[in-house]
Amino acid sequence: MKAFLINKYTKEGLQLVDVSIPKIKDNEVLIEIYASGLNLLDSKIKTGEFKLILPYKMPLILGHDLAGIVTEVGKNVKKYKVGDEVYSRPADFHIGTFAEYIAVREEDLAFKPKNLSMEEASSVPLVALTAWQALVEIGQVKKGQKVFIQAGSGGVGTVAIQLAKHIGATVATTASTKSFDFLKELGADVLIDYKTQDFEAILKDYDLVLNSQDNKTLEKSLNILRAGGKLISISGPPTPEFAKDINANWLVKTATRFLSFRIKKKAKKLGVDYTFLFMTADGKQLEEMTKLIESGILKPVLDKVFPFEETNKALEYVESGRAKGKVVVKLK
Repeated sequence: MKAFLINKYTKEGLQLVDVSIPKIKDNEVLIEIYASGLNLLDSKIKTGEFKLILPYKMPLILGHDLAGIVTEVGKNVKKYKVGDEVYSRPADFHIGTFAEYIAVREEDLAFKPKNLSMEEASSVPLVALTAWQALVEIGQVKKGQKVFIQAGSGGVGTVAIQLAKHIGATVATTASTKSFDFLKELGADVLIDYKTQDFEAILKDYDLVLNSQDNKTLEKSLNILRAGGKLISISGPPTPEFAKDINANWLVKTATRFLSFRIKKKAKKLGVDYTFLFMTADGKQLEEMTKLIESGILKPVLDKVFPFEETNKALEYVESGRAKGKVVVKLK
């Protein structure tokens, strides 16, 4: 099969090579991939930014999102059969969706939403699970609360706005003015032009912030929260709690303590909670998102679809930060 991989951490492009089709384990299914979603995470892993917390062996096929058709099932798999249309964010250390086939654990899979194309479905898993884990699992957002979602027109932002609105929260977001109408349609109530306005001067007494930006934005976000509010960051810095959750070695635990010391100290002083979220694969949570998609509550936002051969070009577009919603490569 054809696959895009790296042989070492690099700032260069991915290599298109021929490799063997994966052999499945008893709890896995083999999926023929029809479309694969791209994420900034792919770029960060490629350059080695996460090598301390995700020590991958090389060569490594990248890609964290897929939609496709089951072609083979392991003997312990009960839920899926050959021919089923599925989608998934495979678990860490089981990634590799920039390829024609992949073996995925049954627990990381869900049936593809019936009302989505393969391209649309492949754009959903990672960002939907991130939004769910931030707002529902950790944030426990309730109706009437106020939520600030940064970079509303990004992949996570477009889903998180819709989910927060569905829960019944008031939603504020940052974007450029040309995205305002589109974000209002998704459910954003308060729109802040990040080029000319300072969110810290506009927002006050918020219950939750979903941070996806730099450290300066992260520290400013603390100041808009009410006492007891929650700051959840998907862009770091990672915490010792996170290091413990992933059974990291002492070096990583020490590094996370150092990296998160300043923000945790400031959060404690203000009486707010800081959490680093590195989303995890979860088929059951993906099924919850499927229900919201099939009932019309959540709609994926797709910016561009590239042919599979142009995966490098697609990744460059993701890295440019210009995408509204998600970018996908189409294999079939």
